[in-house]
Amino acid sequence: MRKPVPALTVFLLISFFASAQATKPAPRTAYYPVPVTAAREPNPVKSTPESIAEGKKIYSYDCASCHGTTGDAKTDVAKELKIPDLSDPAVLKDRTDGALFYILKNGHGDMPREGDRVKPEQLWDLVNYVRSLARKPPSAEPKPSN
Repeated sequence: MRKPVPALTVFLLISFFASAQATKPAPRTAYYPVPVTAAREPNPVKSTPESIAEGKKIYSYDCASCHGTTGDAKTDVAKELKIPDLSDPAVLKDRTDGALFYILKNGHGDMPREGDRVKPEQLWDLVNYVRSLARKPPSAEPKPSN
């Protein structure tokens, strides 16, 4: 009588590796799109110098170490994680304030979430500050000559 050891061993190994794959957590870099309702959320905080100053405080504590103090992504972390240049207007042009709020609150890829660490109004201030980082595109109009 033959012993079914080789077949049983192969079966057990396949089962083990299949279960290991099934229980593997999703990678941190997984991106989940912003829900439409969140993207359409209007910013209830007017972009004033005071709001931008408040947003800058939060940015300096939580965001500057990766995104850079001016948002230009010229940090070692930014190079390693391919963090976008927030001072480039093209980076944010297709993002609504609601989408930015959602990303800041819930995180994005390797970017940790703010969650409930700050109040919603402070997150809107942060949205206003992030918007202020974008460089103004050069004017297409020629400068007047004197």
